[in-house]
Amino acid sequence: MSACLLLGVMYGFTAALQPGPFLSYLTAQTVRNGWRRSFPLVFTPLLSDGPVIGLVITVLSGVPHWWVQVLRFAGGGFMVWLAVGTLRSWKDFGIPERSGAPLFQRGIFRAAAINMLNPAPYLFWGLVTGPLLLKAWHEDPLNGIALLAGFYLTMTASLCGFILLLSFAGKLGSNVNRALLGLSGVVLAVLGVYQILKGLTGLSAVLP
Repeated sequence: MSACLLLGVMYGFTAALQPGPFLSYLTAQTVRNGWRRSFPLVFTPLLSDGPVIGLVITVLSGVPHWWVQVLRFAGGGFMVWLAVGTLRSWKDFGIPERSGAPLFQRGIFRAAAINMLNPAPYLFWGLVTGPLLLKAWHEDPLNGIALLAGFYLTMTASLCGFILLLSFAGKLGSNVNRALLGLSGVVLAVLGVYQILKGLTGLSAVLP
């Protein structure tokens, strides 16, 4: 169970700092409205990911075991691709200016809609964490619960930290945010290689 909890923590950290529509929305709201009003938005994934996880797990439960291993391998490649994009963002990092922030309407439900209409959660759960959650749940339901708990606790905490760092970036310096983005890219790369190796091992075990 502890291994699943640790994996959940690592995946939750990388998922929280992935550049995309939701993180852009969170950034804009923080720059525009301040960290106090933006904090409720960190709970958005708890609202929007439920239907995504349910759909992905339902689909994965009906496919052969070898196909799940193929998805794990593909998920590893997807994470390496995300790592490359994240490290490019780290290289070209810059603090958003207040005057250039897009004018999004406030509200956690709008943020949830943005997240649900974003293909990233479907890809992430379909290719990466979905097969891992299914495997952990089949081994022991407590493993699946530990994975989800580690994932969402870490994601929520990381998003809170991101908001605070963004709010006080002028005092702390842009290097702090940049370092977190770089760390996320490195962790993504490590997890991607891990997924690829696990997928290859699983395929070698089920294929003749």
